[in-house]
Amino acid sequence: MSMEGEGRVAPQAARRFAAARTIQRGVRVAPALGAGLALTFALALVGALARVVVPVLIQQVIDGGFRDGEVRVGWILRTCAAAAIVIAASAVALRAAVRRLGTQAERGLYALRVRLYEHIHRLSLESHREERRGALVSRVTSDIETLTMFFAWGGLTFMLDGALMLAVAAVMLAYDWMLALVALGTSAPLFLVLRRLQARLVAAYEHARGRNAVLLAAVSELVAGTETLRAAGAHAPLLRRTRHAVRERADAQIRAGVIGAFLFPSGEVFAAFTVTAVVAVGALRGLGDGLTAGSMVGFYFLTYRFLEPIAEFTEVVDQAQTAVAGLRRVLGVLDTPVGPPAPASPSALPAGPLSVGLHEVTFAYAPRDALVGDSEEQPALRDVTLEIPARQHVALVGESGSGKTTLARLVARFADPTAGTVLVGGVNLRRVDNVSLRRRLVVVPQEPFLFADTIAGNLRFASPDAGERSMRDAAERLGMLDWIDELPSGFATPVGQRGAALSAGERQLVALLRASMTSPDVLILDEATSAVDPLLETRIAAALRALSDGRTTIAIAHRLSTAARADRVLVLHEGRLVEDGRHEDLLARGGTYARMYGQWLDATAA
Repeated sequence: MSMEGEGRVAPQAARRFAAARTIQRGVRVAPALGAGLALTFALALVGALARVVVPVLIQQVIDGGFRDGEVRVGWILRTCAAAAIVIAASAVALRAAVRRLGTQAERGLYALRVRLYEHIHRLSLESHREERRGALVSRVTSDIETLTMFFAWGGLTFMLDGALMLAVAAVMLAYDWMLALVALGTSAPLFLVLRRLQARLVAAYEHARGRNAVLLAAVSELVAGTETLRAAGAHAPLLRRTRHAVRERADAQIRAGVIGAFLFPSGEVFAAFTVTAVVAVGALRGLGDGLTAGSMVGFYFLTYRFLEPIAEFTEVVDQAQTAVAGLRRVLGVLDTPVGPPAPASPSALPAGPLSVGLHEVTFAYAPRDALVGDSEEQPALRDVTLEIPARQHVALVGESGSGKTTLARLVARFADPTAGTVLVGGVNLRRVDNVSLRRRLVVVPQEPFLFADTIAGNLRFASPDAGERSMRDAAERLGMLDWIDELPSGFATPVGQRGAALSAGERQLVALLRASMTSPDVLILDEATSAVDPLLETRIAAALRALSDGRTTIAIAHRLSTAARADRVLVLHEGRLVEDGRHEDLLARGGTYARMYGQWLDATAA
């Protein structure tokens, strides 16, 4: 075979087994999905007897209930009573099968959904940088929902109809092997047709799921940015982009639907061919040689019973492709490596104030596009070495892209350095348990995120057991108790979605108060750049001083007035530490910091 031929065959074989491999992986990830399936199928097989009993009963009544012109009423009644008992027992078994399958499916999907939530939460910030939030939301909502819909109907139908076809085929072979082979042989090409369509269906639904994720991301961005768009009068371009995403999603779904639409009529056509072939062969053979009038009539009924599930099978296969596509995307998220790995043997941080050290640290972000020729992006930090003694307040200063945020993220262990070592309290962060680190080190981001809850509810995210007394004590320490008391409901004041009910400055106050609830030893502050009114700015500055007092503090300073108040200023330029010293000393040196400070004074005076 030529290399070209091998190249064509391999992808076809891969697509053929892709769905089965995906399902197998899904069962390994959520074992409850496959637990007890053998017993459930056995119960479904017993339940299928109810559908087989009626054709057998008709055959028995015709052949045994009417003999020599005599109607054997007693024999017919006894046969009907036996059939009723079998049907009742089959109904009990069928109910048990349905209950078992539904229960196990929900347990499996519950486990899968929880594992997906936990995995997304543990993904590195690098992964979140590459994956838009709308796509992640799509994984835990619409993709899991497709699996729920499949197990609620498709999976159940697949098992019950599969058991019915198996039971009917066995009875047909017992009645007349020749007619059974005719029925099976005539309907067999239908399964070949379904297999040919399967690869195209998988690709079509995979594309449709991808377009759905893009649509959710576009809609999420449109809704979240409503205020900005309205203020700028710039909603038209984003609306056009959203409409384009809607159109692409609709086109992909229509294409998948068109391919799926070939399945249902193909089942009807093959059903007609099969019944016609059985009737023709039975008529040509005639009665005799074990083929009685009752068995002929019963066989015709059995043929219909065998063909009934095929039409449903076509719909199940259609729905199964959607579920497999959704499952594949869910497994894709689970295959994404999580954030910095947990240490096998964690080391405890020492008690008391903590120092921070970086030794020859280099960090490079992974490339955004794997198709780009370069193997990696330029390093965001290069050979940075510094020591921050315990309780010292340092300010990180530098132009945008100089590496300030990256350095803070490494100290918080949101990522591990590409090379070098980050130490907190003299312990390598790679050996520190994440839960222990979060109790001792707190990050206050530039744009604090508040959950749609009350102020107290947001504080309890940092300290779940905090009561109002401890909250009031913390607010008093930061000098914001009078502000809390002035709010309509105090700590019970709702903050709204993402803190929308509060001003930007008030959101910063809540974030600082939340950070103080854990009494951290190391504090990382990313100074907010949004302007606030002078009174709130004064309150925020006072709270920052109170919060950082006695703690090792690393502040990313966007206002150089913040750097002037720090014990020490670290100046970064293009990922390198270029200056390190007190504010006054760096000004006297006349280097990079002095130039930046002069430009800042000119800008604020203008």
